[in-house]
Amino acid sequence: ENKTYYDKMLIKLAAPNLIHNQFGQKRNIPKNNGKTIEFRKFTPLGKATTPLTEGVTPNGQSLDVKTVIATVKQYGGYVAISDNLEMTAIDKTVTETIGLIADQAATTLDTIERDILVTGTNVQYGDGSVSGRAALTSAHKMTVDYLKRAVRTLKANNAPRIDGYYIAIVHPSVAYDLMSDPDWIDAQKYTAGNVNKLYKGEIGEIAGVKVIESTEAKIWKEGDTSIYGTLVIGKDAYGVTEVEGGGLQSIIKPLGSAGTADPLNQRSTVGWKATHTAEILVQEYMVRIETASSFNDEAN
Repeated sequence: ENKTYYDKMLIKLAAPNLIHNQFGQKRNIPKNNGKTIEFRKFTPLGKATTPLTEGVTPNGQSLDVKTVIATVKQYGGYVAISDNLEMTAIDKTVTETIGLIADQAATTLDTIERDILVTGTNVQYGDGSVSGRAALTSAHKMTVDYLKRAVRTLKANNAPRIDGYYIAIVHPSVAYDLMSDPDWIDAQKYTAGNVNKLYKGEIGEIAGVKVIESTEAKIWKEGDTSIYGTLVIGKDAYGVTEVEGGGLQSIIKPLGSAGTADPLNQRSTVGWKATHTAEILVQEYMVRIETASSFNDEAN
């Protein structure tokens, strides 16, 4: 009973911090079916503009199928608790510890996904007129025009929307610059009090883009300038996967469970483990905007 309670609490506490995970195409690997999964994507067929000739079979077209392979890896962490803690029942200390490891699990998994996604090749430096990250300066702060340019790129690539919107994952410092625009709409204004309509971290919308705030949005350092990576995402831009039964779980080892390794029953442990990965599926469905901001945060 305790194990079930702890597992549910770990997932509940960790879930609000899994920002990048919520927009990926979800694919699980069945248990005992290896560590890799193959995503398939089909190249769209060209237009068939030549009129048919009566009685003549036209030339057919061949499918162009590309594959993307994702390999899951295992991650985890734990803390040791002294024998001053009684582990026979649900205890406040254990509950608080679960909260700590849930934070660690969430930020770990979110960072792993983010670091994969920011390797995308579809990059817009500032307004697109700058040639690279090193050329960005403190003057290149995020603007609505920058965002609109990224949206134009996604539209030109026929990137599908997510529930009618594109999604931008931004750092709070970048959100600050965007929210000063008069066209900005706070999330509570368009949800009419129904917060169940909101994505995790959603703070508002502008230019047909839902803006999701996360302190885990990528930051690089170029000299003394912080460069922020904002991901503007369409549907099916990337996939996330885990092994079924090997998703986020809590692992609690009570006093006495270590046998001769803990002869005086002095230690118990509370930990987490997850099997997970992410993979970019369609580069054209995601744009990374790199900008400065009004602030200067540390790299992450």
